[in-house]
Amino acid sequence: MTYLLGLRMKDRDVLVVGGGRVAQRRVPVLLEAGARVTLVSPEASAALEDLADAGHLTWLRRPWEAGDVSGPDAPAFWLVHAATDSPEVNAEIAEESEGSRVWCVRADDRHASSAWTPASGSANGITVGVIASGDPRRSAGLRDAVIDGLADGTLDARRGRERLRGVALVGGGPGDPGLITVRGQQLLSQADVVVVDRLAPTSLLDRLPADVEIVDASKIPYGRSMTQDDINSVLVERAREGKFVVRLKGGDSFLFGRGGEEAAACSAAGVPVIAVPGVTSALAAPASAGIPATHRGVAQDVHIVSAHVAPGDSRSTVDWAGLARAGGTVVVLMGVQRIEAITEALIENGRAPDTPVAVVQEATLPGQRTVTGTLADIAVSARSAQVRPPAVVIIGEVVKTARDLDILHTGAQFEIDQLATGRDLQ
Repeated sequence: MTYLLGLRMKDRDVLVVGGGRVAQRRVPVLLEAGARVTLVSPEASAALEDLADAGHLTWLRRPWEAGDVSGPDAPAFWLVHAATDSPEVNAEIAEESEGSRVWCVRADDRHASSAWTPASGSANGITVGVIASGDPRRSAGLRDAVIDGLADGTLDARRGRERLRGVALVGGGPGDPGLITVRGQQLLSQADVVVVDRLAPTSLLDRLPADVEIVDASKIPYGRSMTQDDINSVLVERAREGKFVVRLKGGDSFLFGRGGEEAAACSAAGVPVIAVPGVTSALAAPASAGIPATHRGVAQDVHIVSAHVAPGDSRSTVDWAGLARAGGTVVVLMGVQRIEAITEALIENGRAPDTPVAVVQEATLPGQRTVTGTLADIAVSARSAQVRPPAVVIIGEVVKTARDLDILHTGAQFEIDQLATGRDLQ
């Protein structure tokens, strides 16, 4: 039998002996918990060496020596990890720790350990630790099942003593529900109210409890929409009622998502607000189509612009002439309706008409497809293919690079349900 404790390690000394893969897994967790880590090992992995060079841990570059736990020059350690590749050395470390009444975790022999490290993880402010008779594989499997349940709301963690308040601006990613961040999913699972855009991963809403209020804040291009002032009002009003509000958007809230306006409205009203970054379609769309936004020797700069107003419009703040001269990759959001004006502006200002262009529609979703061409002909090709929003336009030599490397994808590469169920991709 074991007796489980949650150890508060902040500013407490921990000794880790061994600099291999076991130490590489455990040291970052100890540092995250606030422990002061001393590493004893003649060699260490590159990641551990980097942590030592940055001053995050003390590295004694030598083998284990008797007295490292209990000697007069040793700190008063609270915990010891014996993680060398020598069972004899690990046994010596454990014996010295036992004599000093310090808990010791042996990486090589769970039956000889005075302590076991649980398979642990966190979700929704809850830390889960699983010990299955010291069997790490079984523990990790159970831990993952619980964490997944907490993250996606299958296990309801909303009813704690201290429920969340205020507004969270959550970037939901480019469309595939699997591309929302873990933090974003965790906050979504605790929401009392979700204010959602049409480009957000709306299939996630089906996992929420029935009592969660869903507010449709969709803005359909050239169609009906909820005004930004109304959206701001809903966020503030629901939060003032004591509810936790998640503003779920596609992409990233602070990249052409008006997240700054919503954060300002909440702040002005005295409502606590946090932002959770999302995967922006400006980078996800090229990647999902196999187009590297940058590539050594081809493009060292990327320019992300919005074309919600056309080049030449007095409201536009985009320097199209500068973009034409820059020569790097240009990624245009909200550009499908104005693709003729965009290509004309770039050509008129000096960009070569034969510059490669790709238009990626519904990036990361099952309906993803890519239309390619040049600045001279992409507008006609996109119209002929009946490309519609949401779509991202990528302009630059990286499109040709993707084609030359045979990594350019013109259609979705696999069904999302294959990835979700873990089936092999053919």
